[in-house]
Amino acid sequence: MFGIEEIKNILPHREPFLMIDKVVENKPGDTTKAIKAISANEWYFQGHFEKTKVMPGVLIIEAIAQTGGIAILTMDEMKGKLAFLARINKARFMQKVVPGDILELETKITTFKLNVGIGEGIAKVNGKIAAKCELTFAIGDEEN
Repeated sequence: MFGIEEIKNILPHREPFLMIDKVVENKPGDTTKAIKAISANEWYFQGHFEKTKVMPGVLIIEAIAQTGGIAILTMDEMKGKLAFLARINKARFMQKVVPGDILELETKITTFKLNVGIGEGIAKVNGKIAAKCELTFAIGDEEN
């Protein structure tokens, strides 16, 4: 299990764009499970939407991607690198994510060759699928 400080040692993201709060399971190069507690005070709720606060779908995908980044960047040979999101395929949204929800994130890396990883991600609330997608990551250095 990783807390927020350990996550910051792996990912370059910082608040308010860090979209995961805790890693609950990690198998480097394979699968990572994480959670994000959705607070009514999140910055994006200021304008999305005024009367019905809904987490933007692109940010749910970002949370899934950051979870996948943990799976890749905890591999010994990838430590200290960056995982850039290169492609999103088959993104589907099944239910709203609203304040008070606990977003359960899981990303499984299905293919990894050279510096490209492909994964399948899913976000759930109360065990029900909120979103899912396929992601492609390009691994690079900070200078590139």
